Amino acid sequence: MIRAYTFLMRPTVGQAASLGEMLRDHCGLYNGALQERRDAYRHASKTAITYGQQSAQLKDIRAYDPERQGRWSFSSQQATLRRLDKAFAAFFRRIKSGETPGYPRFRGVNWFDSVDFPKDGDGCRWDATPHDPVTRVRFQGVGHVKVNQHRRVVGKVKTVSVKREGKRWYVILTAEQPPPEPLPATGSVVGIDMGIASFLTTSNGEHTPNPRHARKAAAKLETAQQALARFPRRRRDKRTANHQRAVQRVADLHRKVRRQRLDHAHKTALGLVRDHDFIAHEDLKIRNMSRTVAPKPDLDKPGSFLPNGAAAKTGLNRSIADAGWGVFLTILAAKAESAGRTVIAVDPRNTSRRCPECGHTTQENRPTQEKFLCVSCGHHAHADTVGALNVLRAGLVRRDANLA
Repeated sequence: MIRAYTFLMRPTVGQAASLGEMLRDHCGLYNGALQERRDAYRHASKTAITYGQQSAQLKDIRAYDPERQGRWSFSSQQATLRRLDKAFAAFFRRIKSGETPGYPRFRGVNWFDSVDFPKDGDGCRWDATPHDPVTRVRFQGVGHVKVNQHRRVVGKVKTVSVKREGKRWYVILTAEQPPPEPLPATGSVVGIDMGIASFLTTSNGEHTPNPRHARKAAAKLETAQQALARFPRRRRDKRTANHQRAVQRVADLHRKVRRQRLDHAHKTALGLVRDHDFIAHEDLKIRNMSRTVAPKPDLDKPGSFLPNGAAAKTGLNRSIADAGWGVFLTILAAKAESAGRTVIAVDPRNTSRRCPECGHTTQENRPTQEKFLCVSCGHHAHADTVGALNVLRAGLVRRDANLA
């Protein structure tokens, strides 16, 4: 089993400058490799450049530029070239599947924030000073950097990554661990219905309130973004001190909201995993649910458009993004796997319109957002609870079919 750990680093001023230079040089390597691929394909021969060909050039690149590219780990530079190769592979995969392709783009220095080291001990060393009371990680060209290790790392460290978030630096480890012991069986099964008014509702009728972290921080974020908008767009090294503080303020607010959302998702998922052996949830297509409404041209007035509810849909999309369903479901699946629990996703169609008593399915069964009233048998309940019950039943059917 592979588990990831993220720790805050506390580099000195000189080490932070060296880490920034490392990101800058890897960004230059990424952009140079991308330019080479573009130029080769634009040539009359339509030549396709592969990762193996570009990796073979690294030795000459390092020898030609020892002050920059020659300073850093060879393996980390290979990982950067591999990242570009994955971007092209994803681009061609989207073309083949008929999706909207996005051609790999050049990265600005401000948008290249991570470097990967594929193997601990090759260009980096986790816990480089094991007899030191302070944990340190060593990077080639940077030195021994202090790490705020707030939890013990279990297993053998496989890969190490450096990530920059604003003015903060993080080290991300992946460690190989033996499979954990499953939690004791509780004999309980549950279905959950994701929503906006309530973050989730269980088949037992319990509602988890939606914290709405982004909405609570909206006023502060609006003020910070207005202050930032007063400064003209400039490169990072051309910004004044006040401009840099305005940028940092916006980044800090976004970081706080993201961490609050992650904390809520972890705690909610952990409670479900501890209390239930089997969890069924809706297989939500969040990207489709949050699409922008298509405009409606007015045929009688060329150049004009009819009302299409775009404002209301924008508010709904913002609420969906604020709820963080995708993050929560990913965390739930990971925690359930570690605890030996079973999680199954089911088709969400008509789950809140089907009567759990008689099975009658119609749109009229749900007269309001919260109320469910069956027009056939008269059964009434909260619409989200009804949805969770139907999700649970569909999940149990799928589980039994898989076991058979």
